[in-house]
Amino acid sequence: QVQLVESGGGLVQPGGSLRLSCAASGSSISMYDMGWYRQAPGKQRDLVARITRFINTYYADSVKGRFTISRDNAKNTVYLQMNSLKPEDTAVYYCNADRNWASPRLNYWGQGTQVSVSS
Repeated sequence: QVQLVESGGGLVQPGGSLRLSCAASGSSISMYDMGWYRQAPGKQRDLVARITRFINTYYADSVKGRFTISRDNAKNTVYLQMNSLKPEDTAVYYCNADRNWASPRLNYWGQGTQVSVSS
């Protein structure tokens, strides 16, 4: 069982930056692929960035070049550095832990943190 707690959200002006953190407990994240998803009001939850247990990264086209995902397995924490924020980045951001290489597949979500980009 993995518990995930996101932090670092808030209100920022367009062009600003935020750094989200996802602190895990209950189990080491070293065996998990970790991801950040976001969900805007009335829209589906979409993948923003993902970092595998082998430190391979993937980004949605809409955030490439602006967002950076990283992980610190020693601190059991995943980060999302968000730069050049736009109003369309406004959403609740969720952390996800996915162990998809073993059976049973294990998948956990955090409670989310609100990011609002507005002047």
